[in-house]
Amino acid sequence: MPSTVSDVVFSEPSGRLNAAVMFSGALVFAGLYVYSRMTGTGSVFSWHLIMLAGFVLSGIAESLPADRQRAAGVFRIAAILLLLTILVPGFILGEP
Repeated sequence: MPSTVSDVVFSEPSGRLNAAVMFSGALVFAGLYVYSRMTGTGSVFSWHLIMLAGFVLSGIAESLPADRQRAAGVFRIAAILLLLTILVPGFILGEP
């Protein structure tokens, strides 16, 4: 019996609408990063860039052709792992 996680992760890409939403989110985080650098409010740990990269990876996964389910799954897993790195400083270093 295949697992539900593998069914979801390695499913057919959702299409251009979801990819457009992901890429739009990436543009928003790029704008936030540029704004925080221009105003000098950016920190050493820039979560904006991690979110930007996660959204781009997700957008790539959703914009692939329907027959590229495995490649989409790899991009989705990479995005999830990248986005989980935002939680590392909070749990290990005790910083918010």
